[in-house]
Amino acid sequence: MKSYYKKALILLLINYITCTQVTAQNNEVNWLSFNQLEDSLAVKPKKVFIHFYADWCVLCNKMERKTYKDSTVINILNKEYYAVKMNVESTEKITFGGNTYENKNAKKVNSIHQIPLLMASRKNKPFSLPATVILDENFIATARYFQFLNSKQLLKTIQ
Repeated sequence: MKSYYKKALILLLINYITCTQVTAQNNEVNWLSFNQLEDSLAVKPKKVFIHFYADWCVLCNKMERKTYKDSTVINILNKEYYAVKMNVESTEKITFGGNTYENKNAKKVNSIHQIPLLMASRKNKPFSLPATVILDENFIATARYFQFLNSKQLLKTIQ
């Protein structure tokens, strides 16, 4: 009986993910949280697109208004990737891959959560936004960008 319930739960999750992505394909990127990403990857491995931002980041906000509103960008991200968007100043504790990550300096101005520091830092350079990380189906980084990307530039990276 347990096997039946497990299969039913997996089918429901696949159906939910598929329906959510089809609905979102029409007008917006189907952004996931890291918790949703881990669940989705367990059901169906897929490439991952991560956009790190902060509310005060002018170029991040411009990407939200322009780049992520382009219908071709929306369709490709929703169809071929799990798209994750994370505020680098988040104070949320996130458990991913069996580890818990947090913003250890949350009470300081412009603090940065451990996940973006881990995934979008560069050696001998300060952390900068906007930061985009693209991972393959095995969760291995294939590209990192630390700049504003317009829709044309982004399409070159995700197609």
